[in-house]
Amino acid sequence: MKPVCLFLNKMPKLKRRLLLTVLLLLAVSSASWLAIFLLHSSEEQGSPSNLGRLSASPPTPHITLPVDSGPYHNWQLFAADFEDMIQSFKIYVYPTNSASSSFASSASIFLPHPNPFDPILGNYFSEHMFKLSLLSSSLITTNPEKAHLFFLPFSVNLLRNDPRVHSEPSIADFVARYTTSISQDLPFWNASLGSDHFYACCHSVCREASSKHFGLRNNAIQLTCSSSYFQRFYVTHKDVALPQVWPRPPQHALNPPHARDKLVYFAGRIQNSNIRQQLVDLWGNDTYMDIFPSQPSYPYEEGFRRSKYCLHVKGYEVNTARVSDAIHYGCIPVIISNHYELPFANVLDWSKFSVIVNNGDVALLKRTLLSITRRKYMSMYHNLCKVRRHFVWHETPKGYDSFYMTAYQLWLKRSSLRLSS
Repeated sequence: MKPVCLFLNKMPKLKRRLLLTVLLLLAVSSASWLAIFLLHSSEEQGSPSNLGRLSASPPTPHITLPVDSGPYHNWQLFAADFEDMIQSFKIYVYPTNSASSSFASSASIFLPHPNPFDPILGNYFSEHMFKLSLLSSSLITTNPEKAHLFFLPFSVNLLRNDPRVHSEPSIADFVARYTTSISQDLPFWNASLGSDHFYACCHSVCREASSKHFGLRNNAIQLTCSSSYFQRFYVTHKDVALPQVWPRPPQHALNPPHARDKLVYFAGRIQNSNIRQQLVDLWGNDTYMDIFPSQPSYPYEEGFRRSKYCLHVKGYEVNTARVSDAIHYGCIPVIISNHYELPFANVLDWSKFSVIVNNGDVALLKRTLLSITRRKYMSMYHNLCKVRRHFVWHETPKGYDSFYMTAYQLWLKRSSLRLSS
């Protein structure tokens, strides 16, 4: 204290008074804050609601972990919108007598196939099953004023097999005349210029079917198995990829991964595909890869059961039923088909249950597949089991089957813009 007193005595009188005043103010301020703090603490301690809080540990902040959507981009978002579709979506199917009398003799072209499970239909099974499922579904409305979309029920497959039509130019003429008659007899086509109308087909001549009607080609939704965004008459943002499915017997118990002793399986014609020929040249004699330029020596389906990976390779078109066959039998699809818009790609994350290989990387195929770890393979296998239900057709649609998954794609294409009729 003595040194402090000597220091203050040596200071000028005015400065000494100012310093003492500042120190006094600081002391008073500190005492006030201390009193307020002690009073507040005593109130908290005396409050019954805070007695437990004093001894409890600090609360853990809530952390929202991402939900594992498995093979889906976002299962929760999709499921909610899907349910909205089931409750709200309505489709009007033009009756066979809605067109002019010139089509009366071709009524069978517009009706469901009497036996869609006939094996002879093969690649066109999905085309016929979509129509049959639609007519059996709850999405149908008989009041066109309530419809979101309008279905043109002609069958390109049946037209192709009708000797009166058959050829591609004749099919295009028939479809153009039918669409024109619809637009003249009823007001609904003209209300949207056909943008809320759609048709379904799986035949390879499907693209040409709409070629002679401007509105059908450019405005209507094409629901097709040949969903190649490299080909003309298929517009990705307008059209919908239809899964190509063959009628296969149910597989309730899949061959487990440990029982699959072959790395790769493929069997098919090579005449219409340079890539298929390249596969045969590279690995046709590889004992670990079953690649056949025609039918294998054992039943075709057995190759899917005994293999880990099954190839879908572009032929004349980007699509074949090998993708759905692989999924059906529990074999991971390997898709070698550039420009193929895969079915339900905005819902399903195909990278979670399939392998996509560029056409130019065929020579690296075996190395690519062998580099996949067992953990990754098992994850893809389990995800594949989850998506199998989406590649099955039922006469009366149910759940998340091929029909309702396809209907969901159409639901996303609906538009509220429509001219007054």
